[in-house]
Amino acid sequence: MTAPTPVEIEDTDLDDLVQLEDPWVTIVWNDPVNLMSYVAYVFRNYFGYDDEKAHELMHAVHAEGRAIVSTGGREQMERHVQAMHEYGLWATLDRADA
Repeated sequence: MTAPTPVEIEDTDLDDLVQLEDPWVTIVWNDPVNLMSYVAYVFRNYFGYDDEKAHELMHAVHAEGRAIVSTGGREQMERHVQAMHEYGLWATLDRADA
């Protein structure tokens, strides 16, 4: 029986690895449909924010037109965006540094 031949494995480029792991954000946008109280309710119910944080984010959505409501990995932010859509809110994801 012969021993397997060693194979050289190319080193992973650290820049590529870091780029995949860069933080992403979930952004909720203002819309003319949902009441501010409902938006705060969604933030409390889905994200588990306390009343103060939920109202702070809701006011940012209303006054600034958008708010970053969560930060993390891309797949998690995609799930959050989908959940916001299911609640009837307008949401998108983007890179945290964008």
